[in-house]
Amino acid sequence: MDDAPATVNVGLAGSLTMIVLVAAVTLLMVSFYRRYKRAANKQDPEQ
Repeated sequence: MDDAPATVNVGLAGSLTMIVLVAAVTLLMVSFYRRYKRAANKQDPEQ
């Protein structure tokens, strides 16, 4: 037995999964940032 680390070939399914996850997280971050900006502007209307 050799002690070389096993290589994992994620293939197309892993790549598509990562693309979907990154896109979903990005959309959530943009959505919450917009909501935060709106709430902050309501709190301080003079700025």
